[in-house]
Amino acid sequence: MSDRQNPPISPRKQPRQARSAELVAVILQAATQVLASEGARRFTTARVAERAGVSVGSLYQYFPNKAAILFRLQTEEWRQTSELLGSILEDPRQPPLARLRTLVHVFIQSECDEAAMRVALDDAAPLYRDAPEAHQARAAGQARFDTFLMAVLPQASPSTRALACDLLVSTLSAVGKRFSASPRTTAEVHDYAEAMADMFCAYLNTFDPSQGPVHEPR
Repeated sequence: MSDRQNPPISPRKQPRQARSAELVAVILQAATQVLASEGARRFTTARVAERAGVSVGSLYQYFPNKAAILFRLQTEEWRQTSELLGSILEDPRQPPLARLRTLVHVFIQSECDEAAMRVALDDAAPLYRDAPEAHQARAAGQARFDTFLMAVLPQASPSTRALACDLLVSTLSAVGKRFSASPRTTAEVHDYAEAMADMFCAYLNTFDPSQGPVHEPR
């Protein structure tokens, strides 16, 4: 018996005119609102269409099912996070470990600010997490860390950098998700991020002590 296949998550077509692009933008805005208010389990194309003020048929011109809409929201979140973190990791004005410290603070704050939406997207993840598009999106974000670690640990072997990359990305993701599950004060976010940054910097210093400790200005 063949395995059950995931629903298609690629858009049916891309908007080519300004009016079509505006329609897709309205649908995605409505989808964000429905997901935030109803959660992943009550998220349906009918509710999205109703909130957007369009027919379900108009929605289906671009998105074949709810999984495709949710994946589009998820990829937008991944893209925004990747671009934000990439701009920090690639900032030549700061030494590498200072960039990492800034990144940790920004990431943890972002996780707390957008906790409700990310919880809903996590609930929807089984619809698309094994799709090739999902793997490609995650790989693009990890590539930024790979490039950063090549600059931080130029003498390390590829396997060592791969291990360091996996530890940084996995820990940020898992800890950020757990920490943001409860409301946090500004002071709690700062202290937690600072401690995590200390841990990451200490770990990378074991490979290259010349990097030296980097602390956030007080």
